[in-house]
Amino acid sequence: MDILNNDENLTLVDKQNGNLALKLFSFNDLSRFDHIQRVNYYSLIWIREGTGQVKADFSEYEWDADSLLAFTPYQPFMLSSKKPVQGVSLNFHPDFFCIHKHHESVACNGVLFNNIYDSPVLKLDDAVSKQFQSLIKQMKDEMMHGDLAQQEVLVSYLKIFLIAASRKKVQQQPESIEISSSIDSEPYILQNLKQHIETHFRTKHSASDYADMLNISPKALAKATKKHFNKTVSDLISARIIIEAKRELYLTDKQVKMIASELGYNDEYYFSRFFKNHADISPQMYRETVGVNRASA
Repeated sequence: MDILNNDENLTLVDKQNGNLALKLFSFNDLSRFDHIQRVNYYSLIWIREGTGQVKADFSEYEWDADSLLAFTPYQPFMLSSKKPVQGVSLNFHPDFFCIHKHHESVACNGVLFNNIYDSPVLKLDDAVSKQFQSLIKQMKDEMMHGDLAQQEVLVSYLKIFLIAASRKKVQQQPESIEISSSIDSEPYILQNLKQHIETHFRTKHSASDYADMLNISPKALAKATKKHFNKTVSDLISARIIIEAKRELYLTDKQVKMIASELGYNDEYYFSRFFKNHADISPQMYRETVGVNRASA
């Protein structure tokens, strides 16, 4: 690994391919993020000061000071604000640390990342902010002065960062892992919807399919999902399919045609258009820039 040092911009580069492995930088405005971002690495954006909005995927969310925003590779997002903003951005490539392979030890996949039901905005408290501040300092010191086993040390700091953030997100949104006991309540219907999508997203792609399974009218289901998730049922289904497609493209060497078929698309070219429409990149290009089963961290 090579380090590129430019004031507050620290970048760890993979010597084998010249790609970004880990990057840390501070920012005093949103010029880096005021247009649609689609990058081939994970992005953690810690807003230290300011208020504003983030557009991510199909929705828009508010954020304020001491908020953490989390995005996956090629997930489209854009930040905007009418006030001064300061923060820190932490980026890492899947080859540097693969959240899919380390899900059991870090547990951020489906909580911090690839969570299609909740906001990408995590509000921090003083304790977590102080922990993040310490970890960022340790990462910077290691990137500037580290030597033997540098990558292993940085991965350890990154793991702690991700675990702390995931714990905080679970604390703030316990409803995401609890099922209401009231059969008639909307949360119960929506928890069932989430379970049905997880079970059937490979074979059932229409909102009406899920309305039928839940014994609810499509209109009523649409109203509930828009209210609680700020997304349509079709948005949720599409997002879940894209997450699985990205996982397969990264972790396996399956042909795109096979992945498409396993996700319920008999037409490989239709699937590729669907994927590109949501990721703004073709499945093959995603595989080439994000990687195929290369992560060893």
